[in-house]
Amino acid sequence: MIDVKTPLTLVLILALSFEAAKGIPNTNLTQILCNGAQYFKDDPFAISLAYVLAELVSTTPSRHGYDYHNISPYPNAFAYGHAACNNTTTTTSLTTQDCKTCLASAKDNLLTSCDARIGGRVLLVDCTMRYERYPFDD
Repeated sequence: MIDVKTPLTLVLILALSFEAAKGIPNTNLTQILCNGAQYFKDDPFAISLAYVLAELVSTTPSRHGYDYHNISPYPNAFAYGHAACNNTTTTTSLTTQDCKTCLASAKDNLLTSCDARIGGRVLLVDCTMRYERYPFDD
């Protein structure tokens, strides 16, 4: 006699394993570029940059296609930003939370590697982030 619990258990295990493998963001660093020019710590650009990077992390995951451009609202020292997450890869599909996790890692990489630089770009396997003191188009 076949135990009904065994097939149901197998289906549940398969469903959970698929869900667990579905969206782990790959935050491995592939490239980082920093603008050679620097800003001083008391420069208003620092406030604009903090605003832009925080908004890229919080807003990009909720945008269609996980792609977002922004500009700081402070006219005395504009900062421009762009972030994007892969919305599909060959083996996984990133969730909104996965995108946010990847972008947080991208932001940390930028702040560590491009400290006090007026521009920087980081490419991770599943996301990218860039900021500059001037407008740009990726």
